[in-house]
Amino acid sequence: MKAYIFPGQGAQFTGMGKDIYESNPKARSLFDQANAILGFRITDSMFDGTAEELKQTRVTQPAIFIHSVVIALSGDSFFPDMVAGHSLGEFSALVANKALSFEDGLKLVFKRAMAMQHACEINPSTMAAILGLDDKVVEDICASIDEVVVAANYNCPGQVVISGTLKGIDIACEKMKAAGAKRAVPLPVGGAFHSPLMQPAREELASAIEALSFRSPTCPVYQNVNAMPSKEIATIKKNLVDQLTAPVRWTQSVQNMVRDGATTFIECGPGKVLQGLVRKIAPGVEARSF
Repeated sequence: MKAYIFPGQGAQFTGMGKDIYESNPKARSLFDQANAILGFRITDSMFDGTAEELKQTRVTQPAIFIHSVVIALSGDSFFPDMVAGHSLGEFSALVANKALSFEDGLKLVFKRAMAMQHACEINPSTMAAILGLDDKVVEDICASIDEVVVAANYNCPGQVVISGTLKGIDIACEKMKAAGAKRAVPLPVGGAFHSPLMQPAREELASAIEALSFRSPTCPVYQNVNAMPSKEIATIKKNLVDQLTAPVRWTQSVQNMVRDGATTFIECGPGKVLQGLVRKIAPGVEARSF
C-alpha cells in the first residue's frame, strides 16, 4: 500500500517548482491560479527569491503548499491508499486527497500563515530541536519549567522539537543537555508553533475552517493531533483547529500507517526531510520522492 506524505515549514528552497512550471502545462496553470488567488506573484519568490524572503511566514507556508499540491495534481499517477502531512503539510494532503478545493485550501493556508505570524508578534517565542533523549524525558523536563514549554513535534525516535517562551526554551535547552541530550539547538523560527502560545491563531483559524465546504477525502488522512486515520469531515475540521496548539505526532502517524499496511512512503513537495524521518521510524519500508 502507498502512503503519500507532505512536508511542512522548513522544506522551502529557492527555485522550488520552477522545473515543473516550465515543463508541465497543468502545473503552470495551477501556479498561475495560485498567483491570482493570493493577489501577488508568489511564484517570483519561489523561483527567484532569496532564502530570507522565502523564510517569511506569509510566503513560506503557501509556497510549500502550492509546490506540494501541484506535484500531486499535475501528473496522472497520484493514487494514494492513505495520506499524511507534517503540520502545514496536512493541508496539502487534504487538497491532494480531494477533501478541499485548491482555491479554498490555498486561502486557508494563507490565513493560517498570517494568523500564526500575528500570534508570534503577540507572544515572542521560539522552538528548539532536542536530539538523543527519550520522549518521556523531554516531556518531564518541559513540565518542570515554570514557563510555557511543551513538546511540539515528535519527528522520529530521539528527535523531538519543543516550543515555548524565549526564557523557557533557554532553560529547557540547558536542562536537556544536563540530562544527556546529544544536542539542544534553538531553531531559526519566529514563534512557538504547536503550543498554547498559538491560541490567538487557533481562534482565527477555527472560524475560517468552519466557513469552508469540505468533502469526504478519497482515502484516510492520518492527522497530526492523534496520529489516527480519518475520513469524517467533522473530525478532520476539529483536528485541523486543534493542530495549532497541539503537538505533531509524526512518529506515531508513520507507525500507524505501517501498522495499517503502508509499505511505500512517497513524499510530495520540496526537500526530502520526511523520507529521512520515515526511514528512522520504520527502517523496513521504502521511502522516496514523488
